[in-house]
Amino acid sequence: MPTDRFTFPGHSGAALAARLDMPDGPHLATALFAHCFTCGKDIAAARRISARLASMGIAVLRFDFTGLGHSGGEFANTSFTTNVDDLVAAAKALEGRGMAPSLLVGHSLGGAAVLRAASDIASVRAVATIGAPSDPGHVTQNFGASLDEIHEYGQAEVTLAGRAFTIGRTFIEDVAAANLNPAIERLSAALLVLHSPRDAIVGIDNAQDIFLAARHPKSFVTLDDADHLLSCPDDADYAADVIAAWAGRYLDLRAPAPPPGVPEGIVRVSEADPDGFLQDIQAGPRHHVQADEPQAYGGSDLGMSPYGFLSSGLGACTAMTIRMYARRRKIALDHVSVDVSHNKVHAQDAEAGGTKLDVFTRKIRLTGKLSTAEREKLLEIADKCPVHRTLEAEARIETSLTQD
Repeated sequence: MPTDRFTFPGHSGAALAARLDMPDGPHLATALFAHCFTCGKDIAAARRISARLASMGIAVLRFDFTGLGHSGGEFANTSFTTNVDDLVAAAKALEGRGMAPSLLVGHSLGGAAVLRAASDIASVRAVATIGAPSDPGHVTQNFGASLDEIHEYGQAEVTLAGRAFTIGRTFIEDVAAANLNPAIERLSAALLVLHSPRDAIVGIDNAQDIFLAARHPKSFVTLDDADHLLSCPDDADYAADVIAAWAGRYLDLRAPAPPPGVPEGIVRVSEADPDGFLQDIQAGPRHHVQADEPQAYGGSDLGMSPYGFLSSGLGACTAMTIRMYARRRKIALDHVSVDVSHNKVHAQDAEAGGTKLDVFTRKIRLTGKLSTAEREKLLEIADKCPVHRTLEAEARIETSLTQD
């Protein structure tokens, strides 16, 4: 996944550190990601969601809000409103690169921020929130006894997730006065609300309030047992998959024409888990699957094995070929199914040398009022399946290295 690191001026003019994750293949759309309160662009959930969206052809810009991570400025002088202003500044930076964002994704307080900022970013067509509060003032529940000190002295040090932050009175007053309902009600983009019913930081009732305040089109997806930070990789991957699939309904994700001589386009396989064998497989903007190995072979069994995909290609092509012939010949075929298994056996003429031969066993089931002659003809047609012919013939594989 190519990455471009750069800075852009935030609301105060301070340089904000940004990371733009680009697709390995065609760039079909651009998303802007807003991280959770006091987190940062490099939090695990943000990284995983960004990587998965990039694998779907959607470039993602994530950045550190003012005073956080590698960004300049004083965090103590920021507020919910300045976070929104930073988001608008980020959108302008993308627009300056010819990549105006059409999708906003916000996590926790970042979700509230994208809801507020959406109307100020003309290019936005879809907004997704993850564990977002319907009332930004909800965040002050994390400050405990420090709230009194902030009100009395103007600021106080607050420990959040083991780190100390200076919170000012301006921030408290700003989030207390923030009312998201008008922004949600006038939202002209499609809305996706993702929330876990087990979220102990921002309750599920917040998702209900946001959903009810919004106009259609709107969708809600539960994140089941996920925690607020989506600390489990599977939960972050699931959220990313849902966002990518949902956004495809509202964004123009048409891929460019395939290269000459490659009518199906390019299938791109990207490693998803360097510690295991999980692979992301992308065929254009709308087709995404995963490949893996069984747990017995060191995988996590989250997708078919490579030979499973090979078998499925043979089975699918066989069924399609039979259906096309039956349709053309007006044969009363009601249904066709194909069972395929793969095995390696010793070649009969090379047992001594240990050479093995790949054997695909194919069992075809035809349903309908078919004569014996029709069944035999359809079985004969099965052998004319293009994938069958490819597997039986010698193929040439041309391999080269590409630049990072």
